Amino acid sequence: MAEYEKFTIDKGSDVAIQLDLIDHLGNPKDLNNYSAAAKMKRNYNSTDSDTLAFSAAINVPQTDGIVTLSLTNLKTDTLKVGNYVYDAEISFVDSNGATVVERILEGKIRVSPSVT
Repeated sequence: MAEYEKFTIDKGSDVAIQLDLIDHLGNPKDLNNYSAAAKMKRNYNSTDSDTLAFSAAINVPQTDGIVTLSLTNLKTDTLKVGNYVYDAEISFVDSNGATVVERILEGKIRVSPSVT
């Protein structure tokens, strides 16, 4: 089950969110051969045109279990002020060729206005 977190993003600012993942033993999760993805949208039923993808990177070394989600100030400047929903997932291809997806984080994001 994914963790739930609320965030606030300042419109027009760079954003970086670091996720430290651990395995069932409490050790950093080995993310070798994994990929990551994350998106935010106004609501769960929003269209693709109302969806913004985060840059989702697995940090090196992958054995540290760190994923960084980021948005540039140019991307956050295009956001409308208000509430959004988001989630983040990691995935890998198993030995049978099937893609295994795990949602690691979900929640709400509030975009606050900017004056400058």
